[in-house]
Amino acid sequence: MIETAGIALATFFATIGPIDAAAIFAALTTSSDAAHRRSMAIRGTLIGGAILLAFALLGEALLTGFGISLAALRTAGGILLLLIGIDMVFARSSGGTSTTEEEEREAATKEDISAFPIGMPLVAGPGAMSATILLMANTNGDLVLKAVVIGALLVILLATLISMLLAGQIQRILGITGMHVIARIFGVLLCALAIQFVFDGIRQSGLLSV
Repeated sequence: MIETAGIALATFFATIGPIDAAAIFAALTTSSDAAHRRSMAIRGTLIGGAILLAFALLGEALLTGFGISLAALRTAGGILLLLIGIDMVFARSSGGTSTTEEEEREAATKEDISAFPIGMPLVAGPGAMSATILLMANTNGDLVLKAVVIGALLVILLATLISMLLAGQIQRILGITGMHVIARIFGVLLCALAIQFVFDGIRQSGLLSV
């Protein structure tokens, strides 16, 4: 259970990225007053959290409906997380965990950015969605482990909300270099986890026994 919690916390921290979310949120809300920023941060986190919880609860049924095996999910999800982890290590912006330049330009023209791009794709991005389904599938139906994964998701969502509310202070304390260092550390961990997911998927597929 402790291992599942540790893996889930590290994976969600890397794919949701509370520190990156704070930096992007601060950049997109420079012209908003404190009350409006707080409102958008709360609504955005709730929207993104609702999407991820839906994937956590319904993801496996969705896979079954499309005829996607757990082995295929582990392999494909591992590859996607590996690409995200590599971008994090090299401090490159990735559409898997953050907004693209086009999305930021569109958001700059909107007064309320809580649903887009805060809720999705900043909080509930492709990487976080894939990680949610993958981590839930890895519990093999154990209700306690499922609860642990959902608990880890809620912890990171809370950390993301706090980071956005304190975005200005975090930027001043850590600076660009500090934020990149944190991202790189979790990027390395995510790469290792991603490779393990790929190994597990290939082993489960039975390809190596052919």
